[in-house]
Amino acid sequence: MAKEPRVPSVPLDPAFAGEILGSPVHVDHRGLARGSIEGTLVDETMNTFVVRSPDGRVRRIGKSGATGTIVLAGRSLPLNGESLRLRPEDRTKRVAARGRRR
Repeated sequence: MAKEPRVPSVPLDPAFAGEILGSPVHVDHRGLARGSIEGTLVDETMNTFVVRSPDGRVRRIGKSGATGTIVLAGRSLPLNGESLRLRPEDRTKRVAARGRRR
């Protein structure tokens, strides 16, 4: 069985322990034709973000290589897709463990 590549452990802000769906985001990604997308985070999987832009268009963006900002609890926080590349339901556990992956 192939091992999953090791992702550097980056401590997450405690605001990431809660729900992030519905939050305004600005995502820069090397794979996007326009370079960035702005909108509302509407879904998340282990490897992707789904963002709805103001014009209603929905885009699925890979977390690997994605950076930008997200507004959580009234604060604009840096968004790093690599540090969030885990199952959404495991994010709370990771924040409680202060960034360590198990």
